[in-house]
Amino acid sequence: VQLQASGGGWVQPGGSLRLSCEVPGFSLDYYCIGWFRQAPGKEREFVAAIRGNGGSTFYADSVKGRFTISRDNARNTGYLQMNSLKPEDTAVYYCTADGSVILSSVRYEASYDYWGQGTLVTVSS
Repeated sequence: VQLQASGGGWVQPGGSLRLSCEVPGFSLDYYCIGWFRQAPGKEREFVAAIRGNGGSTFYADSVKGRFTISRDNARNTGYLQMNSLKPEDTAVYYCTADGSVILSSVRYEASYDYWGQGTLVTVSS
């Protein structure tokens, strides 16, 4: 399963970006899609996830109210809309997916088998 992450770039503080995670030719209908990020010198951390069954969403406290995760199953694509971006959001963002993530484990990267290549988001003035 090849996940293709895109949409990163440079943006000023307060700006917005939308990341996409596409899996051409593969149905993500029942897969949990997650976004993690890794800032320079830091460990990779959970950002958001959306489950396939029912589409319930989960967010890290640091992005709650600013980021929105969504999915378009018809396009085999997940999205991360990022608003009110801050310099501390600067990181490489990774999308991930797995078909067997249980509810209590959506925030742990070990729960996911499939990962995209990462897309860099830089927030600075």
